[in-house]
Amino acid sequence: MPVGKTLFNLLRNRHVFVLGLTLILLFGARELRLSDPPFIASLRWITFDTYQRFKPREALGQPIRIIDIDEKSIAQLGQWPWPRTQIAKLLKRIQKLGAACAAFDMVFSEPDRTGPAGFLRELEERGWPGRDEIKPLLSGIPDNDAVFVQSMAGLPTILGFFNEPRSAMGLPDAKAAYVVLGEDPTPLLDPIRGSVMSLPPYQAVAEGSGTISLGQADSDGVVRQVPMFIAGTNGEIYPALALETLRVALGDRTFVLKTSEASGEFSAGTLAMTEFKVGEFQVPVTANGHLLIYYSRNDPSLYLSARDLLNLSDEELAPLIEGHIILFGSSAAGLRDIRLTALGESVPGVFMHHQIIDQILSNTFLNRPDWATGAEIAALFIVTLIIGAILPSTGAIPSAAVGAVLSAAVSGGSWFAFSSYGLLLDPVFPMLVSGLIFLLTTILMFAFAEREKRFVRRAFQRYLAPDLLRKLEEQPHTLRLGGEIRDMTMMFMDVRGFTPISEKLPPEEVVAFLNRLLSPLSECIQKREGAIDKYIGDSIMAFWNAPLDVADHPVKAAHAALDMIKIVKELNDRDAFGFKSGPHKLGDIRIGIGLNSGPGCVGNMGSSSRFNYSVIGDAVNVASRVETACKQVGWPILLTQPTATACKAMALLEAGSITLKGKAQPATLYALVGDETLARTKEWQALERLHRELIEGRTRVASRAEIERLVNACLAVAPVDLSAFYDSFMPSPIIEELAGE
Repeated sequence: MPVGKTLFNLLRNRHVFVLGLTLILLFGARELRLSDPPFIASLRWITFDTYQRFKPREALGQPIRIIDIDEKSIAQLGQWPWPRTQIAKLLKRIQKLGAACAAFDMVFSEPDRTGPAGFLRELEERGWPGRDEIKPLLSGIPDNDAVFVQSMAGLPTILGFFNEPRSAMGLPDAKAAYVVLGEDPTPLLDPIRGSVMSLPPYQAVAEGSGTISLGQADSDGVVRQVPMFIAGTNGEIYPALALETLRVALGDRTFVLKTSEASGEFSAGTLAMTEFKVGEFQVPVTANGHLLIYYSRNDPSLYLSARDLLNLSDEELAPLIEGHIILFGSSAAGLRDIRLTALGESVPGVFMHHQIIDQILSNTFLNRPDWATGAEIAALFIVTLIIGAILPSTGAIPSAAVGAVLSAAVSGGSWFAFSSYGLLLDPVFPMLVSGLIFLLTTILMFAFAEREKRFVRRAFQRYLAPDLLRKLEEQPHTLRLGGEIRDMTMMFMDVRGFTPISEKLPPEEVVAFLNRLLSPLSECIQKREGAIDKYIGDSIMAFWNAPLDVADHPVKAAHAALDMIKIVKELNDRDAFGFKSGPHKLGDIRIGIGLNSGPGCVGNMGSSSRFNYSVIGDAVNVASRVETACKQVGWPILLTQPTATACKAMALLEAGSITLKGKAQPATLYALVGDETLARTKEWQALERLHRELIEGRTRVASRAEIERLVNACLAVAPVDLSAFYDSFMPSPIIEELAGE
C-alpha cells in the first residue's frame, strides 16, 4: 500500500481507534461498578459524607431526650452496672415528670446480684454457715429485679437485645405485628439466629422489644446505615430499638413493610424493600431494609445526665422530660459504646437511635434509589463519549475544558439531588473514570500525533518552510495524500543563459553557482508560504495552496517572484558569483518567472518505496510555457489572466496576447512590475492610462508613429526601467505594411 494512503488511513482510523478503546474501557468500568469493590464503595460514601458535612440535617427540636449514664453520674452513683433499684428510681422519676415512653440501649440479661436474692445466692455459693438465719430476714425485702419490673409497669418501656449466634437464650417474642405489601422480605433482611436479651420477667412487662445492634460499621468505622428490621430463624421479624420505640410512642401496633413487588412499585425483576410505614410516617429504605442516617449535629442539649435527673427539681426537669421519648444510654468512655458519624463526630451509640427517631419524626430522609447505579453509569458513558468524540479533532485542552464543564454539571446535579430531595447520586465514579479514560486516550493521541509529525517532517521538510511545516505538523488531518484537485498557483523559474555558463565553468563550480543562487531563491518562496516541488537543473518548480490552505495564494506567489528578482539584483550587485571579477566575464545573472493559477492534482506520486509530493495538470504546463514567454516579452515576471485578476492591486501591465507552446488559442499575459505600494503612486497610475491607450492602439493596428509615440510616452512616465518590455510593443515591418494598407 502506498505510504500516502497508509497515513491517510491512519489519520482516518485514529478516531475509530480512540472511540473503540473508549468503549472497551467504558464497558470495563461498567463491570467494575456493578461489582462494586470496597474501594469504589468507600469513595462513594466519603462523597456522601462530605455532602452531609456541608449540609447536615436541621434539628427540628423533636421531643426526644437521652438520659446519659456519663462519667459524672458514675462518679456519684458508683461503677456500672448499677443496682436495678437505682435504674427503677430513674424510671419512676421520668414517669412522674410525664415521659411518653422509655427505651434502654442496654440489655438486662442477668439477675441483679446486689439485691436480697442476689445476696442470698452469693451466700449459698460461698457456703456461709449463718445463711439460714439471714434468709427469713431478707425474704421480706422486695428483690431489685422485682422493683425494676414494677417500675416498668408504670411507663411504656422498650427493651433491647442484640445478635449473638452462640447464645443459648434463643430469640425474644415479637411485640409488634407486621403487614407485608408484596413478596416476603425476610430473605432480604439481616438474619438473627440467637440473641442476648433481658430476663423473661422484664420482657413480659415491656411494651416493646427491639434490636440495639447498629449493623456492621463500614471499614472506616462510620455508621452510615442501620438495619430497621432483622429476620429471625423462628420466622419472626424484629424491628430496630429506635423503630420499636417510635411505634410504642405513637401507640401503633403494626409495621407495614413494602417491597418492589407491591402494587404501584416498579420492579426490575429483583426483589427489594422500598419503604416501611410506622404510624403515618412512610420511611424509604435500601433494598435490604436499612435506613440511611441523615445526621444532625451532636447537640449537648439532647442529653440529660442521670445524676441531674436525680438531683434537679421537678420544675427544672419537667420541660426536658414531659411528653418526650426517653432513651437511656451511656457516653462513659469505660463502657465502650462510642461510634463515629458521617459528620466526623464521635458519639455514644444511643445517639444513633436518637437520630433514627428524630429524622423519621422530621420526615427528612436520605434515599439511594434503585436506579442510582444505572444513572451513574449512564453519566459516565455520556461524559466520556462526548469527550472522546471531540478529543481527536479539538485536542486535549478544549476537550479538558468540555470535560470540566460536564464534570461540573454532574457534580452540580448530584449536589442538587442531595440538597433538594435527599437523593444520593455518586458523581465521583463517573468523573474519576472519565478522567482516567481521558488521560489514557490523550496519551495515545499524543503518540499518534508524534508519529504523524515524524511522517510529515520526513515527507515535507524538503519542500516547505519551517513555519509552514510546523503548521502542517499541527494540522495533519488537513492532509489528503492520496491525490486531490486543488485551486493552486504554480511557479516556474529558469536561469537565462545557463548553457553558456555551464560550458565555461567546471562542473564543481556550476554546482556551487546553482546552490548559491537557488538557496536564497528557495527561501523567498518558502517565506511566502510556497512549497518547492522540485529542482530541474537551473530551474525551480513551486506551488501554493498545498498541502495546507494558503489564503490569497496568487498574491503571495507574486510577492515571492518580486522578492526573487530583488535577491538576484543584490547578488549581481555584490558579484556574489564572481562572474564579473573572474576570468570568464560572464556578466549579470538573469532569471525568468512564470505564474499561473488554476486547478492542479496534487499528492504523493511515485512508487510505494520512493515518492515525491508533486502537482500535475494543465495549469502546471501553462505556468512552464509562461516562464518561457518571458524572453519574448522582455520582462522577468509574467502572470496569466487568473493570477493577474487575483493580484489586481499590484503593479501589472498587460503584455498582450501570446500563443504559448502547445496551445491553440493565445493567452493574455501580464508583466508584474511591482507591489501594491508602487501601484498606488501617481506615476504608475499615469503609466497605466497611457499603457491602456497603447494596448488599444495595438488592437486597432495603429500606425508605427502612433505606437512609437505611445511607447515613448509610457517610458517617459514609467517609475522603473521598462525599455526592454516596451521594445516588444514596437511593430515589425510586416505589421507596419499592413497598417499602411
